[in-house]
Amino acid sequence: MPIQPVLLWSDFFIWLLVAAGVGAAWWSARQPLLAAAWGRVGHNRVGVAAATLLAAFALVGLLDSLHYRPQLPAKAGASPGEKINYSVEVLSLLDGLLTPLRTRVEKTYSEPLATRAYAKEMMEVRQEDGSLRTLRDYPRLRFGGAALGADEVRAPADIAGRALRALLAGVVGWLALCALVSGRLARKVGVPRREGWRRVWHGETTFAWNALLAALGVIVALLAVLVGLGGEYHVFGTDKVGQDVLYQVLKSVRTALVIGLVTTLVTLPLAVFLGIVAGYFRGWIDDLIQYLYTTLNSIPGVLLIAAAVLMMQVAIDTHPQWFATAAERADLRLLALCFILGLTSWTGLARLLRGEALKLRELEYVQAAQAFGVSDLRILSRHLLPNLMHIVIIALVMDFSGLVLAEAVLSYVGIGVDPTMISFGTMINNARMELGREPAVWWSLTAAFVFMFVLVLAANLLADAVRDAFDPRMA
Repeated sequence: MPIQPVLLWSDFFIWLLVAAGVGAAWWSARQPLLAAAWGRVGHNRVGVAAATLLAAFALVGLLDSLHYRPQLPAKAGASPGEKINYSVEVLSLLDGLLTPLRTRVEKTYSEPLATRAYAKEMMEVRQEDGSLRTLRDYPRLRFGGAALGADEVRAPADIAGRALRALLAGVVGWLALCALVSGRLARKVGVPRREGWRRVWHGETTFAWNALLAALGVIVALLAVLVGLGGEYHVFGTDKVGQDVLYQVLKSVRTALVIGLVTTLVTLPLAVFLGIVAGYFRGWIDDLIQYLYTTLNSIPGVLLIAAAVLMMQVAIDTHPQWFATAAERADLRLLALCFILGLTSWTGLARLLRGEALKLRELEYVQAAQAFGVSDLRILSRHLLPNLMHIVIIALVMDFSGLVLAEAVLSYVGIGVDPTMISFGTMINNARMELGREPAVWWSLTAAFVFMFVLVLAANLLADAVRDAFDPRMA
């Protein structure tokens, strides 16, 4: 079916960051010191496992960053040359892959892996004599366990069988991948396959392949079970409007990544430039930059962000002609939030870089460069910036988790992303009232918490590995 590609602004920045990451990796590979530092990260088993988990989240986010508008069905009797109309709904490649989860909408709440709704309703049941009887009971779900028909008692056995078959298929695929990796490494070093397998799992390789394969094994096992069960059941249940919670948490990943990465794109130039310039030149330049970030720090961050978001929302509401679809409107608010967070979160890194630059400018090699008449710009780029990159990398990796949590808090208080955009914060906000009902609806909040916890934990563990590898005092 023909589609119309759509490039949102957040998509542009996401793919720009991907291109920048590829370029930075290519450049780092040709710098001996950086290559050695990243080699130490690759030898850290915890860091490699965390990076593998983050790569899985990144893959979900990239699949959700390829957007399009599907073609509408042609009218009856339309001529072949008639103009093609496209839907106003903007979908992504991830939406296409998750079509069963996206389109199988129930009436209201249902528990994980349930076959009936979570709330009782008045129902008419036909008796054996053909008469109708009205009673209050839990209605059957339209899609959850539909293949069972009337034989609902088989649901536990059916769930266990589907999960076991999917898990076995995932294990077989994972073992094949392990054999492929160990075989290639064995051929590379000229040893038998069995010896290559032993070296991989005993950690006797330069790269921590055992951590990578172990993390992949966990991911493959979970993915296989989700795929095996997701086609027939709502694995994480449904929300108030009957939408699959698994679909929501997967869609929330992109929002978290955009908040963490695009905000970094805004923060990095400001913090690095102003921090190094303030520490190197000192004098009135240092006083001016200190006054700027001290003033920003004196304003409560939440109030500043709330004021900026509300101003942006007023501009969006008064100019509806700017947007062809609701997705473009929500995307602009997301980008506005990223820029606002970036403009309010650069001060900490700038203050840290200023202090380090004050120390570095007094070292002998910097003073020797000044005595030989080397320009200030060359000193900044050649002598100061390379010796501060480990701080920049460590700070950015560690700030990523803080930004993901900030989005959840801001969306919870109503000044985060657009309410129509799925995110961890909006899921937690929607689940706020659900916990107060009887019986409590716990699965939406639990799913959002678990996925956000794993994402933030992986980012923090990778930050620790990067810190250990790039910090000269720990090298």
